[in-house]
This record gives sequence, structure tokens and C-alpha cells, in this order.
Amino acid sequence: MTVKDGWRGRFFEDFSVGDVYEHPLGRTITTADNIWFTLLTQNTAPIHFDHHYASKTEFKKPLVNSCLTLSVVTGQSVTDVSQNVMANLAWDEVRLPNPVFEGDTVYSRSEVLETRESRSRKNVGMVTVRTIGVNQDGTEVITFKRTAMIYRRGQGPTAGPSRKG
Repeated sequence: MTVKDGWRGRFFEDFSVGDVYEHPLGRTITTADNIWFTLLTQNTAPIHFDHHYASKTEFKKPLVNSCLTLSVVTGQSVTDVSQNVMANLAWDEVRLPNPVFEGDTVYSRSEVLETRESRSRKNVGMVTVRTIGVNQDGTEVITFKRTAMIYRRGQGPTAGPSRKG
């Protein structure tokens, strides 16, 4: 039997400006997701968890909490962008051009905008990406820039049991 390592993510050296990553997983947002996230984060806006209230708004149904949308789309990008992250540094220019509703499925992609070596840490580099989230119809629902410190190959911790010996 041959044992092969699974995907371990990109390291700083693997990023090139202009690369686009189509993130592989979509996520359908359920009513439970929206209500739990909204209440967990103490967001008291009833448009997220009170279906009767939401039915009286121009949308006629609950809106998905925008911080949940940000979290899901960021999470979708991890496998391609920040699997080997030391630290997230910033989310900038977050835009929500269209609402997400319960039952929508969100997909995303990221483009590498900038890479640079860290001036203070030799084991990491900075990577900035623009990430776009779309719904099942291809309608853009979120965009943002994110900057993270990404480990250089062989410079970060390893997860899981030792593969040696």
C-alpha cells in the first residue's frame, strides 16, 4: 500500500501575483446557521432571526447575517490561501453588494494581489488577496481584501502525527 500526503496548502513561495484560486467547496446557508450565528454573536437585529418581522421588510424574508457571509467565504478560501497562516493581518474594503438569504449557496474565488517578504520575520511572507463570494446564480454577494502572514516552506509547525520514523 502506498500512503500519499493530502493537500497541505500553499506556502509563501507558492503565491504569484495574478493567480486566481477557484475555491472548491460551496456552502448552503440554512436557517439554523443564520439564527445560531446571529444569536451567538449577540446581534439583536430581528431581520436575521425573526421570520415574521422579516416578512414585513422589503426583502420579505430573513437576511443572512453579513458577518456569517464574511466568515463562510473566508473559510472557503483557507484551503487555497491561508492553510499555512501564521496570522491574519487585515480584512479591508469589505463590500456587500447583494444580500444573502437562507437557502442560498455561496461559492468563492480569490486573486493574489500582492506578495512581499516580511521585514521583521524571516519565516513568513505577506500575501494579499481579493476574495469574491457569489450565490448559486453567480450574483456577487461579498468582496474583500485580506492580508495574511503565510509561513515559508519548512518554516512553520506541522499538524498531525509525525511522518518520520
